[in-house]
Amino acid sequence: MKFDDIKKLHEKKFREKLKHFVIEGEHLVQELEKASVHDARLRESKIFVTRDYAHWSSKLPMHVIQSKQMEQISETRSPQGIAAVVPLLETAAPRPGERAVYLHEIQDPGNFGTILRTLAWFGNFRCLCSADSVDLHNGKVVRASMGAIFHVPVEFDVPMAALPKRFPRIACLELRGQPIASQAFREFDCYVFGNEARGLPDDQMKALGAKSFTIPGTGAIESLNVAGAVNICMYELNR
Repeated sequence: MKFDDIKKLHEKKFREKLKHFVIEGEHLVQELEKASVHDARLRESKIFVTRDYAHWSSKLPMHVIQSKQMEQISETRSPQGIAAVVPLLETAAPRPGERAVYLHEIQDPGNFGTILRTLAWFGNFRCLCSADSVDLHNGKVVRASMGAIFHVPVEFDVPMAALPKRFPRIACLELRGQPIASQAFREFDCYVFGNEARGLPDDQMKALGAKSFTIPGTGAIESLNVAGAVNICMYELNR
C-alpha cells in the first residue's frame, strides 16, 4: 500500500475501500503482535516507526519513517512514534457456548471501545451492532479498546428483528425490570443494550419477547452510561 493511501485511512470510506485501518502506540502494536501469533491473517500487517523506535523488535514487517510522516498517519496530537497498518478481517464464526451483547445504535466511540475492552476481559462474548452504530475501526474506538478489537468478534448492521432466530433467550437492560442480581439474569443467550440518549425502542423489545432487567440504583440521575452498564452486567454474569 502506498504511503499516500495510508494517510487516507482516517476516513471510513477509504478504510472500507482499501480494507485496512491504522492503530497507534506501543500497547496496541503489542496486542497486534500477540494476536498475530494465533491469526495468520494479521501477519500481513505492517509496522511503522520513527527513529526513536527503530530498536523495536517484531516478527511483523517494519518500516522506519520520518516524524513528519508519522504525524500524517496519526490521529493523535503527539504521536508516540509507532503505528501499524492492519488488514480488515472477516468476523470469526460463533464458538460453542458463546453468548452475545447486542448494541442498539451506539454512537460514542469511547463507550464502544470500553465495552469491547470489557468483553475481552471476561471472554466468550461476541458483540453485535445495529445499523447506525459507530465504526469499529474509528480511531477513538480502536484506542479506547486497548487492543480488544483483536480479541472480540464484532458483527455490524445486525437487525434487531434477526436476534430471535439466533438466540432463543434474549434479555434487555432497562430502567424497569428484575434486578440483575437475580439468578434468572444468568440464563440468557443475548443481552441487549440501548443507545446512549434514546435507550431501547419499546415496540421492538416487545416483538423480541425480551426479558427486562435493571441495575438498581438511587435514581438520583436518569440513567447509567451504557459502557458502565455493560461493565456491571458482565461482572454480574461472571461472579
